[in-house]
Amino acid sequence: MSIIPFHDRDGLIWFDGQMVPWREAQVHVLTHGLHYASCVFEGERVYNGSIFKLTEHSERLVKSGELLGFTIPYSVAEIDQATRDVVKAANMTNGYIRPVAWRGSEMMGVSAQHNTIHLAIACWEWPSYFSPEARMKGIHLQMSKWRRPAPDTAPTESKAAGLYMICTLSKHAAEKAGFQDALMLDYRGQVAEATGANFFMVDKDRVIHTPKPDCFLDGITRRTVIDLAKRRGYKVVERAIFPEELKDAVEIFITGTAAEVTPVGRIEDMIFTPGEVCKNLMLDYDALVNGRLEKAAAAE
Repeated sequence: MSIIPFHDRDGLIWFDGQMVPWREAQVHVLTHGLHYASCVFEGERVYNGSIFKLTEHSERLVKSGELLGFTIPYSVAEIDQATRDVVKAANMTNGYIRPVAWRGSEMMGVSAQHNTIHLAIACWEWPSYFSPEARMKGIHLQMSKWRRPAPDTAPTESKAAGLYMICTLSKHAAEKAGFQDALMLDYRGQVAEATGANFFMVDKDRVIHTPKPDCFLDGITRRTVIDLAKRRGYKVVERAIFPEELKDAVEIFITGTAAEVTPVGRIEDMIFTPGEVCKNLMLDYDALVNGRLEKAAAAE
């Protein structure tokens, strides 16, 4: 398989207020964000030329920076517009957007009080991974040895680059063992999330259970799917979920900007059959992001 590296592509990237040729959007090797993880980011999707939940993502980006002790020098409205400009410049219909903000290179050390805060926004083509029919086979998850940290040990409400180090380690280990992703517990030993997606399970009464996001990110897709589930009439319970409960689940699925709604068919040696709840939420989410759900609601 031929891989096109991300540093060597055609196109434009919005970088500190202006469009820059893709290959020229560079930072110095001594940038603080690289050495000390003072970096936050977002992942967004473009569907049929429309950016899904754009303002919510921009707001979270700004909040993430504040949680890391820095202020992004652009308003939410300015970030929204810059994101639209990037999509327009790329003539993007369906794709992925990556806004990223970080501390620059004026100071190199733990302290970086005088470093410039930079912001860049890039986008690239990224169609849906699978059709709803193909995704219904369910992905396989390995239990990770790494745990999500306690909220008094890391800024767990931020989408900070440093918090994803153990996600990369977990996913690499899972893929090496023949799984597609990993399921992570939190510092208390409770079920938390996958490496880049939130976790849901369905019981025999079709009640949907999901962990409280008190030490990991309360995903924008997570909240969207909860709303869709309630609209369907499903009961959704946010609570502590323990690993020993997994074997009793009827359906399990994960949600995220990249994952969208993806059923799980296996966790370690536990087998699950994706069913009606997963399928309905997959279809509803697909209809929502493509504008069909809103049109149907308006017609009611």
